[in-house]
Amino acid sequence: MNITYKTDITPDTQQIINLYDSSGINRPTSDQARIANMYANSNLVVTAWDGETLVGIARSLTDFCYACYLSDLAVRKEYQVAGIGRQLIALTKEIIGEQTMLLLLSAPAAMDYYPKVGFEKVENGFMIKRSR
Repeated sequence: MNITYKTDITPDTQQIINLYDSSGINRPTSDQARIANMYANSNLVVTAWDGETLVGIARSLTDFCYACYLSDLAVRKEYQVAGIGRQLIALTKEIIGEQTMLLLLSAPAAMDYYPKVGFEKVENGFMIKRSR
């Protein structure tokens, strides 16, 4: 397995949907326009490729100087536990630099994963959930 990481392209929407559907991440993949808008309005995307196949992605929104929200981290199930998610996070951190905090919301099933890759659980957050 020869995985290549890229920071200079955003995959096409169908590639992203295929990745999401094969990774287990809960995203609105039946709404192609919404997925396209999610990426059109994101300013940091790191991808992992096995040849021409998109196998992992980290999508973030950041100001590159204070805070970065890692909105999506997805890896195809057959590539999970190979360190791809860890490398996507490492590349995201490298790009945003030491002065920028990296934060995320975790799916319940991933709560044990994030401390293993350097995240600290916090108790001082709030959210207003989307209505759709």
